[in-house]
Amino acid sequence: MICRMRDYSYHNSQLVYSYSTLLLLISIRLVSGIVSLEDYSALQSMRQEFRGSMMIRKSWIDRSGVCSGGWVGIKCSSNAENVVSIQLPWKGLGGSISPDIGNLQSLRRISLHDNLLSGPIPQSLWLLPNLRGVYLFNNRLSGSIPASLVIGSPALLNLDVSNNYLNGTIPLHFVSNSAHIYRFNLSYNSFSGSIPPSLFTDSLTFLALQHNNLSGSIPAAASPSHLRRLTLDHNFLTGSIPPSLITPALQFLDLSNNAINGAFPSFTSSSNLSLVILDNNRLNGPIPPALGNLSSLTQLSLSRNNFSGHIPDSLVHLKNLRSLNVSYNSLSGSVPDTLLNKFNSSSFVGNIDLCVSTPCPSPSNNVSPSPQVSLDKKHETRKLTTKDIILIAAGALLLVLLLLCCLLLCCLLRKRAARTKSNKVKTDISMPVPVPPGGEAVESGETGGKLVHFSGNFVFTADDLLCATAEIMGKSTYGTSYKATLEDGNMVAVKRLREKVTKAQKEFETEVSELGKIRHANILALRAYYLGPKGEKLLVFDYMPHGSLASFLHARGPKSVINWSARLNIIVGITKGLVFLHSQENIIHGNLTSSNVLLDEQKNPAIADVGLSRLMTNAANTNVVATAGTLGYRAPELSKLKNANTKTDIYSLGVIMLELLTGKSPSEATDGLDLPQWVASIVKEEWTNEVFDLELMGDPANVDGNELLNTLKLAMHCVDPLAEERPEAQQLHEKLEEIKPELCQTSHAADVVEATEADLL
Repeated sequence: MICRMRDYSYHNSQLVYSYSTLLLLISIRLVSGIVSLEDYSALQSMRQEFRGSMMIRKSWIDRSGVCSGGWVGIKCSSNAENVVSIQLPWKGLGGSISPDIGNLQSLRRISLHDNLLSGPIPQSLWLLPNLRGVYLFNNRLSGSIPASLVIGSPALLNLDVSNNYLNGTIPLHFVSNSAHIYRFNLSYNSFSGSIPPSLFTDSLTFLALQHNNLSGSIPAAASPSHLRRLTLDHNFLTGSIPPSLITPALQFLDLSNNAINGAFPSFTSSSNLSLVILDNNRLNGPIPPALGNLSSLTQLSLSRNNFSGHIPDSLVHLKNLRSLNVSYNSLSGSVPDTLLNKFNSSSFVGNIDLCVSTPCPSPSNNVSPSPQVSLDKKHETRKLTTKDIILIAAGALLLVLLLLCCLLLCCLLRKRAARTKSNKVKTDISMPVPVPPGGEAVESGETGGKLVHFSGNFVFTADDLLCATAEIMGKSTYGTSYKATLEDGNMVAVKRLREKVTKAQKEFETEVSELGKIRHANILALRAYYLGPKGEKLLVFDYMPHGSLASFLHARGPKSVINWSARLNIIVGITKGLVFLHSQENIIHGNLTSSNVLLDEQKNPAIADVGLSRLMTNAANTNVVATAGTLGYRAPELSKLKNANTKTDIYSLGVIMLELLTGKSPSEATDGLDLPQWVASIVKEEWTNEVFDLELMGDPANVDGNELLNTLKLAMHCVDPLAEERPEAQQLHEKLEEIKPELCQTSHAADVVEATEADLL
């Protein structure tokens, strides 16, 4: 498949796109000339070792076609005499890699990932002098690397042999000759022994050694000044965390599931840290208050260690913190109220002396008030007589009887009130609720507020809603979202709007009544709203059990896998929702992010916060747009436009598509670029395959390479800096239909959910 992509260049520190070429750069350079006999013989030897790909066996024949585009996956130098690149990912290749690959002395890049190759990696491959990139991940390669081996290429930049069956030790000076290597990945193998200090080169930005059998301590001399991501989890490492390892450049640190001990390392110099995962180790001592200075921190996980002392109050200053877990330690004291309101109680369980309730009992509350000290020492030392004891017993008995009478009276009053309420409910059920125009059922609770129902599967009263068990799910500029469990066990999502950011009541009710009529399978349904007597405003939605796409994608456990089919289904569902909003409802979302896409039990998406801007003041909407910009979802032209439009929604959808394809959060800049810029830079270097989430690459049997590439092409089309070049939602849906017809060919009747009489019961 020959596709081209736009030319990308940098201008004024921003990536500028020109639409002179197509959107994917997977080009084959056509040159004339005959490849050298030595390189031709090496390729023929490799052909004989490969198994299972007829495409290779049929095209790798004629020597004259090696450098003229006739040989699949082969690129040659400009003089067409030497092979410089072998790129054969996702080809179903079996067999092994021929040792004669070492005869390709000009080879710069070998990409054989996501195949079925087995056997050892030839030693001759490591000795090639011009090698820059080695991509052999997701195969069945086995064997060890010779302990004395040193990679022969000083130009090596990227080495990834993850997810194979390699074993033995990592050579002590394996990459010491490669001064420019920036990405090193040996994860998901069976390497043993210690971690060589030589791996921590000054140029290294990515080091992944997780899920091996490595032991010993982390090298104390390691001080990689450019290292951004370090993952050493699921090994057998011991010792403490070297302070020199924590550099200002570090953004992601995962040392979980080892046997690391010692005190919590100092993070004061690492202002860029966004994820710290140290679960299931033997770390001890207090959690340092200096953690509150890490303003970029989004995930802090310290569970199953031996941390003691109090949870620092400084953690409440971490405005970007989305995930916190300090469970199963030896913490004591109380949890700061802000953290207790923001995170689930499961984040703090397993700490016997830690109070997770509000307010926490004080030791002084459990001690009876001491009697006044008498100045008469005779009275202080006098023993109780029989008369005193009788009087005290009689008083206690009288007090108990009085309490019993009070309890009995309370029970009778409550029973009478319940009987009255039951009669009221029966009356309501026996008589149909009057329905005003627009299909709304209006109720007033005992609190004096006003509850307005739209179509839904069940009806509740204002009192049911206000007395429900609530759990905070998140906060935004508009307000706070709760998971509310009603007395009958039904769950709803409630958004409590900030009073100062909403419009006046009359205008608010006019707008919210229109929003309550919107029904589509991929739009989160507004089921009711409540206006309190003191001005409070609540919106009631369907509860989505899988939460937001952002948390589902970025905050899940290592065993939770999102396959390509599920991701593409989410993309198609969001697109359908936008088509409906833009064409049927004439609504612009204006704040589409992965946090505003919710997933039901089948992982089908529903767009949330639809039309919410209509209920808010202009100042509140301006703040929301600014927030979307900091998160990486805002179209570039929104800094000049006053209002969002269909094309700005499409840009946000394009970023979400890239998020699902790469597995990266847009808020986490990569190499100083936002997500669209980073993807464009990778594709420009002809490393398109390196864009995709490794989780997708690890499942070649269920991933269609063409679907990935075509979806990437559409995503890059959506994030075009020129708004007029972006597709409309309907056009995007038609393109997705070409990629996966069975996901898109759903009848309109199945997408649009009409309110029926059954919905109102």
